[in-house]
Amino acid sequence: MSHEHPTKTMCEVLEVSRSGYYQWQSARASARALKTKAIRAKIARVHEDSRGTYGSPRVTVALHKQGEAVGRNRVARLMKEAGLHGRQTRRYRVRTTDSAHNEPIAPNLLPKASVPTKPDEVWVTDITYVETGEGWLYLAGVLDLYSRRLIGWAM
Repeated sequence: MSHEHPTKTMCEVLEVSRSGYYQWQSARASARALKTKAIRAKIARVHEDSRGTYGSPRVTVALHKQGEAVGRNRVARLMKEAGLHGRQTRRYRVRTTDSAHNEPIAPNLLPKASVPTKPDEVWVTDITYVETGEGWLYLAGVLDLYSRRLIGWAM
């Protein structure tokens, strides 16, 4: 602003001495200010690593695990100043089968089948899904009902 208004005028309006202004301008950052700057960077890193889901309580716990002695209120204040806030992730709801249709449904033949007396008479299958780091993995398996052994599977 000094290129728009003379420093002398600004100091008179703000009721500060010019020597005090120049001393403030040339002063180095305090130890607490430097520490706060470092904590801000760590908070941003922890928040980013959580994909924006961590709020101040969990960020504080993460910082404590990193050996940083900082209180939750300070973390909350610094997060607010930086515009960071925890976001709850939506619960993932798996949609596998659309059972609301008019198509014919295959009958369950298993109750009508006789108890198997040797291998390879009755097979049953099922499909399930497992959440992995890369997404959902679908797993199908075929089981021999006589031996209760897994005959085959596919992912």
